[in-house]
Amino acid sequence: MNYQAYAASVEPLSEAAMAAARRRQAELAKPPGSLGKLEELSIQLAGITGRVGSRVTRKHLLVFAADNGVVAEGVSCSPQSVTMQQTINLTRAKTGASVLAKHFGCGVTVCDVGVNADIREGAVLNRKIAYGTKNIAREPAMTREQAEQALSIGAQLAAETQADVLGIGEMGIGNTTTSSAVLAVLLGAQVEAVTGKGGGLTDEAFARKKDVIRRAIAQNHPDAGDCVDVLAKVGGFDLAAMCGAFIGAAATHRPVVIDGFISAVAALCAVRICPAVREYLVASHASYEIGYRLAMEAMELTPMLLLGMRLGEGSGCPLAFMILDAACAIMNDMATFDQAGIDDSYLDTIRQGDSFLVEAQK
Repeated sequence: MNYQAYAASVEPLSEAAMAAARRRQAELAKPPGSLGKLEELSIQLAGITGRVGSRVTRKHLLVFAADNGVVAEGVSCSPQSVTMQQTINLTRAKTGASVLAKHFGCGVTVCDVGVNADIREGAVLNRKIAYGTKNIAREPAMTREQAEQALSIGAQLAAETQADVLGIGEMGIGNTTTSSAVLAVLLGAQVEAVTGKGGGLTDEAFARKKDVIRRAIAQNHPDAGDCVDVLAKVGGFDLAAMCGAFIGAAATHRPVVIDGFISAVAALCAVRICPAVREYLVASHASYEIGYRLAMEAMELTPMLLLGMRLGEGSGCPLAFMILDAACAIMNDMATFDQAGIDDSYLDTIRQGDSFLVEAQK
């Protein structure tokens, strides 16, 4: 199936299951709303799966790797060769994201959609579209056909991955530049508002990075109303495949976790292509990258964790998986008032809205 078919099959969340989940939460032996985000997540999971008693036993991180021709403009402090080496290291539990995934028992699939090298490592899934994208400061990153191919690769891989929850990460030197360019176009934002230093740049290199993004947008004229066009002209193979993966996860009724800035831009692209995807998204941590907040606001999502992280790779996803697991445990295993032998009539006033809870939600 191509990404359009997956997008067409994304369904709204089950209102009946969410209503039943709210009733279940009201019966649990606790003050209403006292478990905050865990309660919200349990209700969202019910809507996604159609079951009040959801479980996220099988957790899996999908990492899409690709190189970006724009590195020729000096926008990264890291050499392009790092993409290939870290793509391999991700399969060996040697990177930040893969160490966390191994620690928490999460599966990892690393997919090469455009690394500028031949990777002779059987653990890396080869779906290479080309040996990196073109330099967006001089020409479009890829053809529209290549963008659609990347979207479909991501959607299909997500749909076929056997897991209860998916997380979406990346590996690609230069991809904060492409992500900032895509976000600037989609939001109609100033380049300065969405562009950070990525892995770390000198002030001179940072100024050059922003200038490169401005030139790329002016050179390629991406259409903000056509997300595929934006990805093709100023995006990357990794970003497009990640976008497709968010769509594929939603099409198969699984929650899907956003990592940091690049993952958030890919998620926003998915929502622009298929608005129904938004309800399947779970935001992990608040990325240190400047554009992250704007991407989240555009999707009306709030991250769960504030850790000052900016690594990428999908490193926030294993942490978020554990919080989703906790939300399921509360819903499935916590005692109700009846089971706990507690007369809950003392909560009647709170349930009517006359309580500290109302003040806290203002």
